[in-house]
Amino acid sequence: STANAPEDDAPNRYSRPERTAYSRYSRDANSSGSSLPSNSLEKRIEELERELAKERQENARLMKMAQDKEELIGKLKEEIDLLNR
Repeated sequence: STANAPEDDAPNRYSRPERTAYSRYSRDANSSGSSLPSNSLEKRIEELERELAKERQENARLMKMAQDKEELIGKLKEEIDLLNR
């Protein structure tokens, strides 16, 4: 169960820097008087953040599946070894 901890922390590891970058970007866009309305930029950023969150969830799910399969392979190898003895 301790091997799952790094995977569980993966979404949290990226969330803070993203928010910091978003805040910085938002301030820069507002101060520079960007040609695109900041509202549409904010919506696009929120959309991309949601998409990124979904991709991270999928990545964590696939990593868990791979880990489970690796554990099963190890157990089956041990069982084969015992049967061969």
